[in-house]
Amino acid sequence: MKSTHSLALALAMAITCGSAAAADTKQSMLFDEIPIGSWSTSAELGAITTSGNTVGTSVTGKIDARQELDDWSNQYIFSGYFKEDETTNDDGEKVRERSAERFSASAKAAYKLMADHEKLFVLASHVNDKFGAYTKYSTLAVGHGSRWYQSTDKSVDVEFGPGYFSGTNDAGESEHGLTVRGAAAMKWKISQSAMFTQTVSVERGTSNTHSIAETALSTKINGTMQMKAAFSARNDTRVPDDKKNTDTQTSLTLVYSF
Repeated sequence: MKSTHSLALALAMAITCGSAAAADTKQSMLFDEIPIGSWSTSAELGAITTSGNTVGTSVTGKIDARQELDDWSNQYIFSGYFKEDETTNDDGEKVRERSAERFSASAKAAYKLMADHEKLFVLASHVNDKFGAYTKYSTLAVGHGSRWYQSTDKSVDVEFGPGYFSGTNDAGESEHGLTVRGAAAMKWKISQSAMFTQTVSVERGTSNTHSIAETALSTKINGTMQMKAAFSARNDTRVPDDKKNTDTQTSLTLVYSF
């Protein structure tokens, strides 16, 4: 009987300690982290169709997948945007013409160092933009990333390092060379259902400085669905004479997280 009581007491203590450890682990997770050995993936889609005096369709979408391992943090992003407008040609016929078409993909692998949130990374990205100042733009970069600020509801991450780019502008001219890349990402958990993010990256080369920035506010609809409003801007300092330096996009999308 005594051994039975001792066994029951030991089992209860083990369950209690296990529950406390799980609670401590859950509490130690930061608001923008995912568990080791798991994926965090989000897919967003937005579409606008107009009729009447102005006829057209625009669609934007993005897939963002993050993988967290013991020694590595990996991220894969694919996004696309296209726009079609209905116009009248010289013969008086109504035709639909593509006025925007951009697809981009990137992959980043970051090796975790001994200090928290200190990483060495390698990044590869490619953009196809049929109507942009650069119709093709590819980047390969390496560097060091660190977390400059962390609180219970805010974080700021910064990356810096050298790289190499290769691009083709709208005039058909090819460019390539070494770059210096800097990037920053800020997250602010405004409430349990709202998140504000700001990202910016700058690649400075010998002939061009390429910049991308996005400001976004997302709100939860339920456990897996969010509504996201975003404003993004892409800038190149050197463009053909008939192209503008900056392209902007304002979007309202539905985001599904899984």
